[in-house]
Amino acid sequence: MRHRKSGRKLGRSTSHRRALFRNMVTSLLEYERIETTDAKAKDLRRVAERMITLGKRGDLHARRTALRTIQSKGITAKVFGELAERFRDRPGGYTRVMKLRTRVGDAAPISIIELVDRPESGTEGSADAS
Repeated sequence: MRHRKSGRKLGRSTSHRRALFRNMVTSLLEYERIETTDAKAKDLRRVAERMITLGKRGDLHARRTALRTIQSKGITAKVFGELAERFRDRPGGYTRVMKLRTRVGDAAPISIIELVDRPESGTEGSADAS
């Protein structure tokens, strides 16, 4: 029985799963929006929110803790600078998971995970053009 066990195994070993989430959280914090399977997005949410909370703390121990997970010093600087200021007044809930479609090959549910209050870029279509 799996009672009181949190998280999914995703068919991977512990080290593979940890490496997967380190790569994904680094990409999410760099691009602020990534597309992945629904299960991975839901588990990634925990890791990403923890990194932003560390960025809001801002002390040396928090920075070193974040560097254990985030694989780039530049992205860590972004978390502790730009993202910490953007989410300063928000008590949590820094990410949003939106279901997108099912993948053609294996019918896996695909979702978009993105940071809330993300500045809109000009690459996406403008919905308010009449």
